[in-house]
Amino acid sequence: MRRKTHLFYKAVLALLMLFSIASCAAPFQTDRRPNFLVIVTDDQRLDTMEYMPNTQSLIFDQGVTFANGFVTTPLCCPSRASILTGMYAHNHGVRENEDKLNHTTFMEVMRDNGYYTGLVGKYLNSWKGEPRPEYDYWVSFFKGETVYYSPDLNVNGEWLRHKDQYVTYVLGDYAVDFLDKAARQDKPFILLFAPNAPHRPTTPAVEDEGLLTDLEPHRPPSFNEEDMSDKPAWLANRSLLTEEEIVEIDAYRRDQLLTLISLDRTIARVIARLQSSGELDRTMVIFISDNGQFLGEHRFGSSKNRYYEENVHVPFAIRYPPLVPEPYAENKLAANIDIAPTLFDLAGIPIPVSMDGESLVKLLRRDGPWREYLLLEGGILDGSYVGVRSERYFYGENDGYPEFYDLLEDPYQLQNLIGDPDHRDLIAQYKTLMDQMQQPKFVPTITP
Repeated sequence: MRRKTHLFYKAVLALLMLFSIASCAAPFQTDRRPNFLVIVTDDQRLDTMEYMPNTQSLIFDQGVTFANGFVTTPLCCPSRASILTGMYAHNHGVRENEDKLNHTTFMEVMRDNGYYTGLVGKYLNSWKGEPRPEYDYWVSFFKGETVYYSPDLNVNGEWLRHKDQYVTYVLGDYAVDFLDKAARQDKPFILLFAPNAPHRPTTPAVEDEGLLTDLEPHRPPSFNEEDMSDKPAWLANRSLLTEEEIVEIDAYRRDQLLTLISLDRTIARVIARLQSSGELDRTMVIFISDNGQFLGEHRFGSSKNRYYEENVHVPFAIRYPPLVPEPYAENKLAANIDIAPTLFDLAGIPIPVSMDGESLVKLLRRDGPWREYLLLEGGILDGSYVGVRSERYFYGENDGYPEFYDLLEDPYQLQNLIGDPDHRDLIAQYKTLMDQMQQPKFVPTITP
């Protein structure tokens, strides 16, 4: 009897030791809501994913790719403000890079609702880089600063110079560090990972400088467009790109792609850390760019902040097996304003009526009708623009000049159909819809 009692207590002690070891490695997480990893690249065009094979295979090819994925204002700060709030720019008030965001962000709400929160990378161009209280973990830089080597980063309140280190790899290290710390929390996590690639000055990592030396030139039909008499006068009167400007555009494009190659390796590291911790399949991974860029189309150099396809149509995908068990491409209109309501929906948080976006859970589950139109807007300092995009058509007013394109027949927006009598009624409908969609909502503000 004494031997049996001894064996019993020995077994109990062994179980307690095992439990203690497990507790030290990672606490038992009682909150089983999904984790979120939101990756936001900087100035990445839609046609660049072939240079990110790891990201393509680990995220896009294992989830849903939004073939019609858009940003509603194609400029860094306004677009990121729309991601953070789920709101159009005319509602959150950030129209230029120096505008401050004075509205509640999804991260504030997620932290208040029990999430472990982190930011690694770019926040908003109008923010000076110091930690914000809604983030448990913070690594960022001054405003929209882009320095690829020896970056100066604010790490949880302390400014640190990372001498001779490449920023993409440094940010990857901090993202992995956040995940390690998140694994020891008794709560789910959300990480906003916002690397500055491929934003200018587009400095490649040293080991990649010799790559893509035989890159084919980018020459779509809209490149250095010959006849732009149907465009607004300020655009129609632009000079054709010179040979020197074209050489610069080609060099810039190559360097952009080289910065994405190093980012691709970094994203693979972050995903591998999620995999090794056993958290990957219960983490929704969202990938999007804050805006695209021109590369010679319509006689624009490497610029943005216009409603043409090259600026607003971006790479956008979600990996989350519980919701998307098989990979596929979705053709319905999806946008940056949909990210915040999607996070709330899956986290069990009520979606505020102030949000203009919709939860993508509804679209992916085919739970009712989905939007047919999306508002594209922006600009103040260099002229304003606003338009409405459907899957097929686009109507817009560029500094008051109307444009209408059939994107099925004319994907490069070469032929403005605004004077075509066959489209008169449709144009009038889009014009009315655009005016309606610009109406403001009542939005409560907070003190920044």
